Amino acid sequence: MKGLYCKLSEAGEVKFIIQETSVPTTIGNHQVKVQVKGCALSPVDIKLCEDLKLQREHIPVGREIAGVVLQVGPKVTFFQPDDEVVGILPLDAEMSGLCDVVLIDEYNLVQKPEKVSWFEAAGAIKDALRAYTALHTLARMAVGHTLLVLDGASPFGLLAIQLAHYHGVKVLATAMSLEDQKFLEQLRPSVGVLESLVARVIGVWDSKVDLVDTCLEETGGLGVDIVIDTGVQLYEEESEVKKHLPYKHDIISLLGVGGHWVTTEDNLQLDPPDSRNLFLKAASVSFLNEEVWEASRARQGRYLHIMKDVVEKLATGTFRPLVENPVPLYEATVSMEMVQRRQLRKRVVVKL
Repeated sequence: MKGLYCKLSEAGEVKFIIQETSVPTTIGNHQVKVQVKGCALSPVDIKLCEDLKLQREHIPVGREIAGVVLQVGPKVTFFQPDDEVVGILPLDAEMSGLCDVVLIDEYNLVQKPEKVSWFEAAGAIKDALRAYTALHTLARMAVGHTLLVLDGASPFGLLAIQLAHYHGVKVLATAMSLEDQKFLEQLRPSVGVLESLVARVIGVWDSKVDLVDTCLEETGGLGVDIVIDTGVQLYEEESEVKKHLPYKHDIISLLGVGGHWVTTEDNLQLDPPDSRNLFLKAASVSFLNEEVWEASRARQGRYLHIMKDVVEKLATGTFRPLVENPVPLYEATVSMEMVQRRQLRKRVVVKL
């Protein structure tokens, strides 16, 4: 059977190839054999693989899977054959999630409700895990907080907005384009009072709009309690890709007292004046890396609890992920190249 793998060329370029692979014939005590129905594509973090000493000639691609249990190991207690499941393959998995059949530990899977489609389940699981990690684990969100989500129309941003609104948090979001702004302004919950999910959409695509002034105006000058970024501009002359991202000084300026800045910028550098401003506000900076759940077994129970909560919210309509129409396996290589270059605004799921 075939799987999708990532290969680094000698020049350091990332290439994606579909190649033949086989499933191990023996099944471990706590392993589950799953027939994959849908697999979502996310960018491969080559640097993270290097840091964790997981660098191989071919890195498996496609880790968020949904499918049907075919066989279970002798000590598996959570599942039985014919169960519908969704989960995330670990970073050190040998197999690509785009294989027809994969072996995975039972502790990386949860039951999928019948009313949730394969593609919604696979497409939402990782972005929702990030949203939970950012808002619950790192920012400790509570009713009455004000949250700023940068690039709210991204797959991750949308689920963060939906999760925060569900918990009674006032949400502000930035839009990278006029289309994104219209999309965010029309967001309504699927259940309950049909008020807008986003209290204010800030169109950062318009050079006349000032992010800091808008946030302070919206919060009566107090600043926001939580900021989730999608990267920041570290220097004055940044690339075209980063031109709509805020400067770190702007984010610190719009934070309120005791605020939490959750950043995805892995090489963030704070200058002494920035640190001083954070100190004066008793604010904190947290780094968002949802892979820690896989890298450490210390919080396995909480990890499974989050995934169960995600699928329940998918079933009730609280979560409505941003998913492209499913693509066939033969288009996976081209789709993955676009995903790696971050050219797509919706989550891509491969139909198997």
